[in-house]
Amino acid sequence: MPELAEVQTVRDVLKKKILNQRICDIKIFYEKILETDKQEFVNGLIDSKFIDIQRRGKYLIFETPHKYLISHLRMEGKYFIKNKKEDINKHEHIIFSFEDFDLRYHDTRKFGKMALIDKNELESYFANLGPDANGDVTPIYLYEKLKKKNAPLKSLLLDQSIIAGLGNIYVDEVLFASNLNPYEKGDNITLSDAEKILNESKRILNEAIKYKGTTIRSYTSSLNVEGEYQKFLKVHTKAGDKCECGSMILRDKVGGRSTYYCPNCQRHK
Repeated sequence: MPELAEVQTVRDVLKKKILNQRICDIKIFYEKILETDKQEFVNGLIDSKFIDIQRRGKYLIFETPHKYLISHLRMEGKYFIKNKKEDINKHEHIIFSFEDFDLRYHDTRKFGKMALIDKNELESYFANLGPDANGDVTPIYLYEKLKKKNAPLKSLLLDQSIIAGLGNIYVDEVLFASNLNPYEKGDNITLSDAEKILNESKRILNEAIKYKGTTIRSYTSSLNVEGEYQKFLKVHTKAGDKCECGSMILRDKVGGRSTYYCPNCQRHK
């Protein structure tokens, strides 16, 4: 699943290619991706232009003069820029046609979502989304959120209402860098722990953005840009390998999610 670093990379690539181009046509082959009525979606975008692309957490926000198109890639969503005459792939479910090229939304598992909203609805749309994990978050904010929860840190940091943008890969890496066990309960961490989590989240995410994200299985950004941060992962996908400390990296399930950690570097309190 694309996480903050991968979505940022998609945003950065698309911004260079599609801004201020007139949307001539929209083809929708799988309507369930839309959270907005199909005709309303098309009418609201035809003959308009994307004038900016923003990101919140794992969401892309395509701005037009009057609307926002909100896009969440979920598990397998990708955007590709293609020649208008190129054959349509069976997994290309929504196509935005500009004068000289197509922007095609490709989603093998069809889990992605799009919504077209008025500009005054943006804050209400994201009312339940926490601040970006690499943004302006204070340790006291995170501490106050986590100390109320008797749940594993791994699950809590995946909760986008607490902080946004971290997924399975980067939560494992952040917890390792913070020397915190993924099973540690939220109500057992200190303010110092919260500060460490935020510092490592910012460092790791910003470094991952520099390397255009992490490509492990299916992530490929627009124009086939592949991430390289997988070369720097310390624990995620490393089960059976030796940690820097010499201990064996383990793989468990926490809250139903595969979780990688070092039992020595990340001991329970």
